[in-house]
Amino acid sequence: MDRPTVLRRLIDLPGVADLEYRALLKREFAEPEARAEHPEIDACSQKNFGFTADQAEAHPRPAGWDGVERLPVAAQVAAFEAEGWDVTDDKRRPLRTLAHFNQQLWLALRGVAGSLPFQPEDNRPDPWGASLAAEAKRFRKR
Repeated sequence: MDRPTVLRRLIDLPGVADLEYRALLKREFAEPEARAEHPEIDACSQKNFGFTADQAEAHPRPAGWDGVERLPVAAQVAAFEAEGWDVTDDKRRPLRTLAHFNQQLWLALRGVAGSLPFQPEDNRPDPWGASLAAEAKRFRKR
């Protein structure tokens, strides 16, 4: 039995939660044009993915690219989940800043450009297996 897959959360990457909070306070911050006025958006993208949204936009797509970054937000949320990423907030709403990071994340996920942020291995024991081992140990004592 496989362990359930834990989705990586975009909002947990360094700097993304702060940018999301700012977009919550000021709607214009979530607009793509905000990158020109707020260099911290590009700095966050550069730090997490190795390139900015403008560089991602200009990067050539491989033959057969499906244009997933142009899909409606709801469709992208489902597609990201299928790839192991949660791009929603704690209330399961799409991040307001998703438009600042979606292209970079898609290109990095598919190995076209950039890189994904490091994530350490999950070394926690499987809770199902741990309980089974504890049950076996109790049984042997009887």
